Amino acid sequence: MSDSKRDSQRIVVNTAILFSRLVITILIALFSTRFVLQALGNSDFWIFSLVSGLVMMLAFLNAALGSSTQRFLSYYHGIGDAPFLKKVFTNSLFLHIVIGVFIVAIMEIIGVFLFNGFLNIAPSRIYAARLIYQCTALAFFFNIISVPFTGALTAHENQLYTAIVNMVESFSKLAIAYYLFFVHGDKLIVYGLLMACILILKCVLFAAYCFKKYPECTVNGLFKVDKPLIKELTSFAGWNLFGIACSLGRFQGLSIVLNRFFGTVANAAYGVSNQIGTQLNYMSESLLVAVNPQIMRAEGNGDRRKMLALATLASKYGCLIMAGFSIPILFELPAILHLWLKNVPPNTAAFCGLTILAIVINQETVGLQSAVQAIGKIKLYQITIGVLMMLNLPVAYFLLYLGFKPYCAILIFVIIEAFACVFRLFFLRKIAGLSIREYCQKVFLRQIIPVAVSVIVSWALTQTIHFQWRWVITIAVSCLFFVISIYLFGMEKQEKNMLKEMIANIKKRFLKAKQ
Repeated sequence: MSDSKRDSQRIVVNTAILFSRLVITILIALFSTRFVLQALGNSDFWIFSLVSGLVMMLAFLNAALGSSTQRFLSYYHGIGDAPFLKKVFTNSLFLHIVIGVFIVAIMEIIGVFLFNGFLNIAPSRIYAARLIYQCTALAFFFNIISVPFTGALTAHENQLYTAIVNMVESFSKLAIAYYLFFVHGDKLIVYGLLMACILILKCVLFAAYCFKKYPECTVNGLFKVDKPLIKELTSFAGWNLFGIACSLGRFQGLSIVLNRFFGTVANAAYGVSNQIGTQLNYMSESLLVAVNPQIMRAEGNGDRRKMLALATLASKYGCLIMAGFSIPILFELPAILHLWLKNVPPNTAAFCGLTILAIVINQETVGLQSAVQAIGKIKLYQITIGVLMMLNLPVAYFLLYLGFKPYCAILIFVIIEAFACVFRLFFLRKIAGLSIREYCQKVFLRQIIPVAVSVIVSWALTQTIHFQWRWVITIAVSCLFFVISIYLFGMEKQEKNMLKEMIANIKKRFLKAKQ
């Protein structure tokens, strides 16, 4: 078997593991949110969403910031420099400990201002909000120092153990959400403390496995800093952190802006949309994990052509997978929200719909984000994307000040994501020689018919069928037609041949095992 076929099969296997895990964890997360909203009520649910909203984004943060360590580990795996891998890991671990301490210190300083009249929180809930904030800071620290370990797992393409740990995390969150119904004390405080404990345990499980399994994962030489390497890691992680901070700032900043104009009613809807957005972002980042090591190694081997081809493929199928789920859900959103939450806060459907649309648009160039990371020229990229993200706040504030509806704040985010996609295309053309014409042919044009088919099927079903569980039929039928249209119109000839070959190999293995 050739190396390219072996790499392709490894990507498909890892994607299958990740996809299976994601379907289960997202379903668990949705049910957990329903239990938490019922147990805490709209007001306390908003307090948790606002004060510890960063916790909801920690999975996304872990995947995004982990790209720094994973990039260097995968890159030097491609070069074949084993001794240097140990230096990369120990220096990365040292750097993330420093970053964790720094971020927690900043959070403590900001907390002084937030709880002295800035946030619109009832005086009786200030103590609980402060305690949740401290739990968030602690969880944030452990999440940051777990990044080198998740980066090592990704570099080794070990998606199975990662999936196991994340499944344990998801079931634990569901158990905690259900446990809240039996708590007689302050449910908000109990929920915040237990959520922090889960994230700490997750970090311990990742660290213990990596120390035992991978030779480069060690604490020997942790404080023997390699200045040129730490400088390179600091620059890379620092600019990644800047981009992540801008993204988190936009999420949390909008929560504060909405709170200033509309109080906790709009925040409850925004909190639900953030839950969906977080899970979709996590899904995107997790699926990208299957192809990221190949992209980094190709660049490390000096194979720019293969790297761009993999990045293009990641964008194409990343968007198709996201659109396949999202389109029928958008058509059935009111029914799904009612089933999920029972008591749906006002504006929730509009907030969720626009959030889903923004994430689907982001997927159009998601592979190019990995390509930028592989090349390493991220300073200008992160500054531009970060500024675009943060523009959402002043523009939203201005529109809400003029009296526009609350969902306009999310509509601006959709427009900004479209501008960000255009920027990525031209940026990659400049630094990597990406052919925009070829990219459009392989990504955008291949998506038109499958997306149109899904929209038409979903619209037709919602217009002709009317009963309580219609959304099940809409999602199932739409996804079926979507998959068929991808095979007929979305896949290129070599992709179809590879799929046929993989199916044939699976059949052979099954028949052999049966005998």
